[in-house]
Amino acid sequence: MSVLEEYERAPKRLKVSAEDEEELEEGEESDSASAGLMGDDEEDEGQSRARWSSADRKDNGSETHRIAPSPVVHVRGLCESVVEADLVEALEKFGNICYVMMMPFKRQALVEFEEVQSADRCVACGSQEPVYIAGQQAYFNYSTSKRITRPTNADDPNSGNKVLLLSIQNPLYPITTDVLYTVCNPIGNVLRIVIFKRNGIQAMVEYPSVFSLTSVTFESIQNAQKAKAALNGADIYAGCCTLKIEYARPSRLNVIRNDNDSWDYTKPFLLRRVVTVSFCKHYWNVSECRQRQAILGEHPSSYSSHCPLLPLPSNNRFKRSSHDVPEVVSYPLPQTSSYMSHASSSVAMVSGLHPAKMNCTRIFNLFCLYGNIEKVKFMKSVPGTALVEMGDEYAVDRAITHLNSIKVFSKRLNVCVSKQHAVIPSQVFELEDGSSSYKDFAMTRNNRFTSAGQASKNIIQPPSCVLHFYNVPPCISEDDLQRLCTEHDVPGFIKYKVFDAKPSSKTISGLLEFDSKTHAVEVLTVLNHYQIRIPNGSNPYTLKLCFSTSSHL
Repeated sequence: MSVLEEYERAPKRLKVSAEDEEELEEGEESDSASAGLMGDDEEDEGQSRARWSSADRKDNGSETHRIAPSPVVHVRGLCESVVEADLVEALEKFGNICYVMMMPFKRQALVEFEEVQSADRCVACGSQEPVYIAGQQAYFNYSTSKRITRPTNADDPNSGNKVLLLSIQNPLYPITTDVLYTVCNPIGNVLRIVIFKRNGIQAMVEYPSVFSLTSVTFESIQNAQKAKAALNGADIYAGCCTLKIEYARPSRLNVIRNDNDSWDYTKPFLLRRVVTVSFCKHYWNVSECRQRQAILGEHPSSYSSHCPLLPLPSNNRFKRSSHDVPEVVSYPLPQTSSYMSHASSSVAMVSGLHPAKMNCTRIFNLFCLYGNIEKVKFMKSVPGTALVEMGDEYAVDRAITHLNSIKVFSKRLNVCVSKQHAVIPSQVFELEDGSSSYKDFAMTRNNRFTSAGQASKNIIQPPSCVLHFYNVPPCISEDDLQRLCTEHDVPGFIKYKVFDAKPSSKTISGLLEFDSKTHAVEVLTVLNHYQIRIPNGSNPYTLKLCFSTSSHL
């Protein structure tokens, strides 16, 4: 069994109670104005917080009349830049905190206190006077859950582990051992890293069992705790690659080779050449009111000096002291920069395509979720194979990560990097459905990464059985969408949810759950960008679909 196979099965997504699941869906619903995209209109966000706050203060106090006191507090209205340490710093005055669960894209969190009296003080204070977290007022209420479920040591509320499980959300850029080492090592010496790509991109990072300082020995779980507090909820790059961190189940990682997906920094003999990298002792203090800061800058090209800008709290609790950090940390790193490891071409080769059901437009519908599509061309000499020219090499990386080996129309796709550096419109022929074997999408408005702002709003998500639909006219009902699936000979959905829209909204959005991931992929491939025409309407509505962050409805 390979190391990646071993650890792909080990981690599981953090489970929360039914109430917490509902909270996550409420967060997604509040974001529905952007219909599957991140980021709310600031006015809507403010109105939402105001309604939630005023609801809390009804009946001489709060929703405590409806929700029984609990040691778990639900926090809303957080700023984009908040990390776990900010919540601990702001709320520990109410009592000892034993666990924090971040919801980075929802601007929410769950905080578990050791005693319910501490939660009482937090909720009561929040209803009587403003409580600021990272410079922005937050809002508090009890959770119906009595504790947050941990992946490890469920019986011990204060349990931890020296191995962290990192889930990288919205990974616009490649995540390698080099990247994670640069992010995690300044807080404490990293021993091993394993990256796996089963449910999106996840990784495990191991810190030492113990470390010695003069004649005193300390348990290294403190390093893992510091890393979790400082990095949980932070962006590796601006607006993307957001970290969600939990304690992992394994207490030790077993690495058999050093490469971009796994690395043992205690065994330099696992690679041929050792590269020494100097880490500068430089941290940024975070001002009280701040914008979201990226650990490694705006994008990978700014990663050259290996000087991470960690968004650590201003009280410096999570810094390593001068005698903890050597001037030069000499660990073997990958032989080339992480950013030389991405696809060497912006053209992907896709094989295993159904000859009768796949065409250029349907390939675009699926691949556009991971980057701009320039051109698509089917190869006459290799049936069932197409070349897809994307906006850049990173888009090809994302497509390979999320679409390789998925099933579409009972055939398994194989997505890899092409040796070609551009798609040339030669040998154009007619496909089985009568459409052209070549199509140029460079000028289409359906590309979703045409600007930095637009790209940052896309949530890069692996295929799932739940689709997020948006830009649908309000007159379209559940039956209409079900009929649309039937007319196009694709599987129908089993559950339907529509988000509440503003009275002035001209479109609606919601979620569709299917029996399987394969069914959802086929529906998205066929119906994404379908033109919905309504009676007496001048212009059609373009139905837009993407994979949802929800695993079920």
